[in-house]
Amino acid sequence: MTSTGHWHLTRTFPSSAGEVRWDRLGDSGAPPVVLLHGTPFSSYVWRAVARTLAARGHQVYVWDMPGYGQSEKREGQDVSLGAQGTVFAELLAHWAPRTPPAVVAHDFGGTTALRAHLLHGARYHRLALVDPVALAPWGTSFFRLVGQHAEVFEQLPPHLHAALVREYIGTASARGLHPAVAEELAAPWLGPAGQGAFYRQIAQSDQRWTDEIEGRYGELDLPVLVCWGEDDTWIPLERGRALTARIPGAAFIPIPGAGHLVQEDAPAELTGALLEFLAS
Repeated sequence: MTSTGHWHLTRTFPSSAGEVRWDRLGDSGAPPVVLLHGTPFSSYVWRAVARTLAARGHQVYVWDMPGYGQSEKREGQDVSLGAQGTVFAELLAHWAPRTPPAVVAHDFGGTTALRAHLLHGARYHRLALVDPVALAPWGTSFFRLVGQHAEVFEQLPPHLHAALVREYIGTASARGLHPAVAEELAAPWLGPAGQGAFYRQIAQSDQRWTDEIEGRYGELDLPVLVCWGEDDTWIPLERGRALTARIPGAAFIPIPGAGHLVQEDAPAELTGALLEFLAS
């Protein structure tokens, strides 16, 4: 991992859904933690949390899902939540940490982690879910509109597409994103490859990927923490409480002043909750 202000993943893995870019921070002998991002984001949203966890005695794995961030983007690529769960199980087998890792997952990353565990047998030491996509129905009205007409949105002029992406990403924050952060989050979706990838991942989003596992959350037999931004307008706070109630022994921490992008709105509060959970 570079030490500059930019977030650059230096390693690659040839997954079944395309080349995945990933990296590792911290002491290789320290307890492993894996961070999963959601949509339309990348591992960049975890940069502050990842660096803090690494500095506090954890070996931290970060990766961009196929079709996202710095990972491969191509026409015809399967970037569905079904594919992402399979890829995560493949990555864990490739990394082969000495002990099962703690997993921290946001948004679609939550679905990915849950599917890998419940359907593919991926083993975790503990699981933290941050505003995850887990309970039906899900998807903002904009998200559903684009999913139904992706082929039309793909033809937008680049400047209109760029404005749409920036505006959409901005609504994930309750406090407002720093302009430089907003640009970093939008950058992977700009240009011909990025524009196609942005609408591809929305078009392939399907509630059946969560329907398949929603009835199995009661089977989770490991420590689980659910964190939720109190001002999340993408997935309301009550969904977090409902999800927590379905998981035996799960703890719930609402985070004041944070929207869906808790990592950007309240990084210190989220990191503190994660450090306490990982140490418990």
